Amino acid sequence: MTSPMLKFLIAMLLATLSFQASGQFMEWCIADEQTPDDELQRAMDWACNVGGADCSKIKPNQPCYLPNTVKDHASYVFNNYYQKFKNKGGSCYFNSAALINALDPSHGSCKFEFIP
Repeated sequence: MTSPMLKFLIAMLLATLSFQASGQFMEWCIADEQTPDDELQRAMDWACNVGGADCSKIKPNQPCYLPNTVKDHASYVFNNYYQKFKNKGGSCYFNSAALINALDPSHGSCKFEFIP
């Protein structure tokens, strides 16, 4: 199978898996891996301290503390903010530090919220 055809089939499979019965795509907001940690930290600080995101689950001994990286914590915080406010005009922009993902980034006991 040719590479472009394989990419197309994988994209179609992912789209099919993320499509809800209600006809709405499931989307999560995650940190862009190319964004430097200091920029992710600034965006995360805004989301936690000003934006209204619930950052309690990334504290030590909480379900989303590990892995203890800026990228993983930012992904949780960005998604929490996005899910809370996407239906009220909120976005997944964070000064270009985040992006929309169709794959659920939940891991272990850390469950990323999705609100239709």
